[in-house]
Amino acid sequence: MNKEANTNYPVVDLIKKRWSPRAFSERMVEEEKLLSLLEAARWAPSSFNEQPWRFIVATRDNQAEFEKLLGCLVEGNLKWAKDAPVLMLTIAKLRFSRNDKPNRHAFHDVGLAVGNLVIQATALGLFVHQMAGIHVDKARETYTIPEGYEPVAGIAIGYHGEPESLPEKYQKSEEAERTRKPLSELVFAGGWEQMSPLVE
Repeated sequence: MNKEANTNYPVVDLIKKRWSPRAFSERMVEEEKLLSLLEAARWAPSSFNEQPWRFIVATRDNQAEFEKLLGCLVEGNLKWAKDAPVLMLTIAKLRFSRNDKPNRHAFHDVGLAVGNLVIQATALGLFVHQMAGIHVDKARETYTIPEGYEPVAGIAIGYHGEPESLPEKYQKSEEAERTRKPLSELVFAGGWEQMSPLVE
């Protein structure tokens, strides 16, 4: 399925091709590809090079571990994420190692790491769907995540599957055209919500 973004300005092809399906194939993700995704995440920039990201990974070939992570997702995500061959949880380290002060950029930096992971996945023919819908307390309890670390999001990774495999409510969104707000609503200059002349 081609859902390439219809951009207003040129961007690299990997950004145009990236999207977040819910339909995943049963095909397993090769270990070397999965390691490439994690390596891409490892090399993301971060404040003071703190690298506050942590990843909990479960693959469907270890059913017990997969079910354990699946249990940390909210019900709506369970209906389709169960078919993905790889699930992850992202976790943010909330304090700097260098001085134990709060790192207010930790979530931002986790997002940067996942951004690298997503682009690397696209380059390898894989798809990634990130999920805000996780049970934070359950994740913390299930994986004994210590104080000072915060579960951020769930991630499903795999090869694209058939939209018909999804519950009916998700099939339309799987095939719908991708949209974004215009730059004029997002880019300001001079003051809040004052449109930048760059995007007029």
